[in-house]
Amino acid sequence: MNLRLIAALLLSAPAMLLAANDAGKTVAPHPAPDFNVDRTPVDRDATLRVSFAGVVKKADQCVVYISSTKKVKAANDMNQLFQDPMFRRFFGPMMPNGDGNGNGGGGSHTEKQESLGSGIIVSSNGYILTNNHVVDGADDVKVHIGDARKEYKAKIIGRDPEVDVAVLKIEATGLPSAVLGDSDQLQVGDTVLAVGDPFDIGMTVTHGIVSALGRNSVGIEHYEDFIQTDAPINPGNSGGALLDVKGRVVGINTAILTHTGGSNGVGFAIPINLVRSVADQLIAKGKVSRGLLGVRLQEITPDLADQFGTTSGALISDVSAGSPAEKAGLQSGDVITKFNGKPVDDFRQLSFAVAELPPGTVVHLEYLRGGKTLHADVTLADRNDSKLNGDNNATPSTDTGVLNGVAVEDITSDIRNELKVPVGLSGAIISEVSADSASAEAGLQKGDIILDLDRKPVHNADEAVKLSGQIKGPKVLVRFWRNGSTQYVVVDESLAPSPSSSGPSSSGPDSGGGDDSK
Repeated sequence: MNLRLIAALLLSAPAMLLAANDAGKTVAPHPAPDFNVDRTPVDRDATLRVSFAGVVKKADQCVVYISSTKKVKAANDMNQLFQDPMFRRFFGPMMPNGDGNGNGGGGSHTEKQESLGSGIIVSSNGYILTNNHVVDGADDVKVHIGDARKEYKAKIIGRDPEVDVAVLKIEATGLPSAVLGDSDQLQVGDTVLAVGDPFDIGMTVTHGIVSALGRNSVGIEHYEDFIQTDAPINPGNSGGALLDVKGRVVGINTAILTHTGGSNGVGFAIPINLVRSVADQLIAKGKVSRGLLGVRLQEITPDLADQFGTTSGALISDVSAGSPAEKAGLQSGDVITKFNGKPVDDFRQLSFAVAELPPGTVVHLEYLRGGKTLHADVTLADRNDSKLNGDNNATPSTDTGVLNGVAVEDITSDIRNELKVPVGLSGAIISEVSADSASAEAGLQKGDIILDLDRKPVHNADEAVKLSGQIKGPKVLVRFWRNGSTQYVVVDESLAPSPSSSGPSSSGPDSGGGDDSK
């Protein structure tokens, strides 16, 4: 299935080719708006409504149309729609007259281009919530209110690209403002309405239900906790309101999962409680400060669950030096199972929970180590602290251990420089992996640096060979470093064909790469 995630933003001319942004700027503080919040639960036993006309009539006065312009380079001979980088992002080189990177023949020129989205008025003095991608990179932003589309020039108060929220301000008073609901009270099956300006045709309302809650692995934003809905959301709905049956805003419409670019009944909205907490910080100081634990986390697969004795939680693959986690005694291989008394289902949930809290917050962790439950109180650091965010020849072996089909070598200075291996990190670098080996099946690659085998440290190639001969198998827990991050895998030799040689052997120099999970 060729599914594509597309931000629900209508580009009436090529746009979204963005360079510098102002997300990190600190601006003068603004007085916080007095959000109108109603947390009264909905009556889920009420008779099905015949009409939502009254609800919509109140809410649609608070939904606005946003247009932004920016200067971008455009090739002269390409159709403007196909030239749109948003479309190229998903369709790539299959687009005509281009290379999939927004380049085409016939030269290029700079032109002013317009994009359209939606927004929600949340205060009578002109504060407006929308998506970051609606105004990202814009040179000029205008807000159009009502059927007459009275136009106001808008100022960007602050943006948060990691959650996709932006706050705008227009100079106006006496504006109708939306009532915000409590998104934590939503349940799957609740009726919702999506309000926005799809395809620039004017204010439009669609109807559906909450299909799912807490979607956190969609892959749209850095931090995700989406409401999923089947209420049709189309390009141009970005930044518009998701309403409950009482007309209260419970989310901001953001994206769709689609085959064609149109709505297929799988839309996503940011919960309004999250939006409100982000907006408070953006208005107060122009940026968002997030807590940092100082660990790298990964998913607990079924194989890892056998090794660590739990199917849920967040597995720590590495702990940053000098981080709050290190100071609290947390170690690689610990599994965090509760955060402030609440169960941790997976690493994404924990990452999001930490990021929701400001630096300086003291949190209580419950975690597993060697089958024992331990506890720790940790004071979160600032995620913007870059210091906490980052960062010989051997002889062949003929042993009968695990990691068959793997060749290893010592980390030379040339390898350390080429792969940017941190000073002080020791291990054995993988120089070859047989394609039909269990190690390759588990995901180990050429260039990975083996740090531990079955929780025993590996300092060099000889040690890796020796340990592999001592481990009975057929399963071995491997911790390794790749491209700046560490993670665990379980290699199961029983799943591999009979090898022609056994255990890891030493070899000459080579290199490789990988990815990061936090």
